[in-house]
Amino acid sequence: MKSDEIRYPMPGFTLLEVLLAMALLSIIMVLLFASLAASAKSWHLGENKIAQVNEKALTYGFFKRYLQAARPVFANDSTDIAFDGKEQSLEFVANAPLSSGFKGLQVFSVAYQSSEEGGKLSVALKPYTLLEEETGEVEEQILLERIESFRIDYFDPGEGAWLEQWSEKEELPALVKISIALTDHSDWPPIIFAMKLAGKPGQTTLPALGL
Repeated sequence: MKSDEIRYPMPGFTLLEVLLAMALLSIIMVLLFASLAASAKSWHLGENKIAQVNEKALTYGFFKRYLQAARPVFANDSTDIAFDGKEQSLEFVANAPLSSGFKGLQVFSVAYQSSEEGGKLSVALKPYTLLEEETGEVEEQILLERIESFRIDYFDPGEGAWLEQWSEKEELPALVKISIALTDHSDWPPIIFAMKLAGKPGQTTLPALGL
């Protein structure tokens, strides 16, 4: 090597530049992960909201399709109709769902079971018959869960008032009101269903209601 050659410093970064780059990278990573966490939380909340709306829609659709179409048929050999309504349970007769595999009229038994973690609403089906015969075990299906409170009221057009139960009657109630409160405290106003075949069997009008 000649003595008159000029030596240039090796290319590279100073320690200050390296520390500054690492600090900037750390800030970018923190912001990136915070954004991803916020997006995941929003996605999760959105999915929960959609699931809640779907559960409410399914429950509403069930009562609208089957409860409103309850049939004022007789219970066994009695003159009373096969409709037993209590504050937290309900039994009525309607056409079977097409997807259930059953045919003809079915007895729908809706019942609420409370618990500390949140109650559940179940429904069971069995064939309707005027004879008192055993139909075997009936499998229950869960209709709704995480219920804080559940209540059913029945409107009597004769008295012009809501009743806590509707049992051993010769006619269907004019209206059925279902009040449900979920454990997540989401807004769910009481649902009121007008019975399509309200009144006594064979009766088609309700003068008291003007229907």
